[in-house]
Amino acid sequence: MSCSSKFVYSKDYATYRFSDDHPFNQMRVELTYDLLKDSGALKDEDIVSPRYATEEELALFHSREYIEAVKKASVGDLSEEEGFEFGIGTEDTPIFKGMHEASSLIVGSTLSAIDEVMQGRTDHSLNLGGGLHHGFERRASGFCIYNDGAVGIKYLQKKYNQRVMYVDTDAHHGDGVQWAFYGDPDICTFSIHETGRYLFPGTGYVNERGLKEGYGYAFNLPIDAFTEDESFLDVYESAFKKIAAYFKPDIIVSQNGADAHFYDPLTHLCSTMKIYERIPALTHELAHKHCGGKWVALGGGGYDIWRVVPRAWAQLWKVMKDQAPFQGELPAAWLEKWEPEAPFSLPHTWHDPDGSYKKIPRKPEITEKNAKTLKAAMQFINNQIHYN
Repeated sequence: MSCSSKFVYSKDYATYRFSDDHPFNQMRVELTYDLLKDSGALKDEDIVSPRYATEEELALFHSREYIEAVKKASVGDLSEEEGFEFGIGTEDTPIFKGMHEASSLIVGSTLSAIDEVMQGRTDHSLNLGGGLHHGFERRASGFCIYNDGAVGIKYLQKKYNQRVMYVDTDAHHGDGVQWAFYGDPDICTFSIHETGRYLFPGTGYVNERGLKEGYGYAFNLPIDAFTEDESFLDVYESAFKKIAAYFKPDIIVSQNGADAHFYDPLTHLCSTMKIYERIPALTHELAHKHCGGKWVALGGGGYDIWRVVPRAWAQLWKVMKDQAPFQGELPAAWLEKWEPEAPFSLPHTWHDPDGSYKKIPRKPEITEKNAKTLKAAMQFINNQIHYN
């Protein structure tokens, strides 16, 4: 299948940094960029320099009051009491100098990725700096200050009049984006994530299906802790295909968190690198089937920045660009550059060897629970198709 892809990138993504010991570290984007460069899969002509979002663009989703609070925090003028009201200055989203500018770049990068696709310069585009899906209209949450996905979807609606399918494969529920469009029948949100019984933000249950005119356009697959590749991909593929055929989007926006891997320190899923080949392959297939190829992909979570995120996101780009994942050994130049910096030994292959983690004793039970969750979701989809 002949198609083109663009890679939105700036070294200034690193300015979105809460502290040296905070788990959200945009160094992972640089590590991915270097891995792709050293592998020969990313050329200078693939790269697009992003812009900053304007305040008017931020206000497509965020309240003016909240934007002003972030601006004040950026220069040290926001009191602790004011910050608490807006979720700023918390353990998850501490204040840092220049946070408004850094966050505006993240949003602007997603808008740049959207414009590349919508103005016909490419079929697909990737912004690994984005995917900050927990931000709310007037509150920061879960490491996310401005919600670039929500702003981007509003931008797609206002500027390009698009029906958007938002697909979120982060281990954490994409709550900020879901609630932003919970009453909107022109935006379909689909999130597969670890169940909120164990993990932040504690939402994303099957019965969260939309409100009023938006009822029937929010879909969730909360999978059990310790879910492995086979069960993850079975429920994901079955639901995604059915939902896309039902909604018939004009464009797909995907959030590609890399925190469902067994190495991730903040989650409890047991996926390997296998899912990070299949997730983008299916998105690519459905974008061409339903949207003429129009697909904007974002980054997201991922807290093992050395062993997991660079490989997962490099595979995302490779599949997006030429539909053929990397195989075999990682490039020696990348390993030589980064292994001395890493806190532990880096993997030397694109895939995880068999037996990389301890056998899960509850595998049949977990698989059965996920199958029941899928059945409930599919029944709802079938009812919607029949009703409409």
